[in-house]
Amino acid sequence: MNEKQLITLISLTKSLHQQKYPLFIIILLIAASLLGSEEWLKGLLSKPSDECEVTKVYDGDTLTLQCPNQSELTKVRMYCIDTPEIKQTPWGIQARDHLRSIIGKTVQVKAIEKDRYGRIVGEVYNGNVNLNLAQVKAGKAAVYRNYCKKSEYELAEKQAQAAKSGIWSQPGLQQTPWEWRKQQKNIRNGSLVK
Repeated sequence: MNEKQLITLISLTKSLHQQKYPLFIIILLIAASLLGSEEWLKGLLSKPSDECEVTKVYDGDTLTLQCPNQSELTKVRMYCIDTPEIKQTPWGIQARDHLRSIIGKTVQVKAIEKDRYGRIVGEVYNGNVNLNLAQVKAGKAAVYRNYCKKSEYELAEKQAQAAKSGIWSQPGLQQTPWEWRKQQKNIRNGSLVK
């Protein structure tokens, strides 16, 4: 291990400790980081943005922010989660309203990537509260497994399912918003397959 790797490892440990990860998780993540890529470490160590003002909450997983030193608004798609669309009543409205109730006036964003629409994809925080994870814990969002690399989201979803919270209170496409969107697209194209 060279000096640069050691400094990165120390920084990683401090960052995880500040985020209040349990010690055994920190040890596991450090061990994994020694075997993993540098990109994975950069993502884990990236700091949330400065406080951004919330200007609009579109639905349960998309919002617009005004961030310091940026003249344009920033659109954010919340990482790891997918909430029912607004047209999926009452689930979509419930997801949006729950996010509005927990978001506050300002948030911080830990950017992960940009999506094909140019939106920031990231974790959104109100203080120390990860709002993405809070949506899953409340049963307002499903884990978007195709795009999620963090196991805590799957654990939170299993707990919400066991408690029959929100979208898990009854079966339906609200539990898989991506499938509902696909079905809607097929209906618009006149190719509904049963």
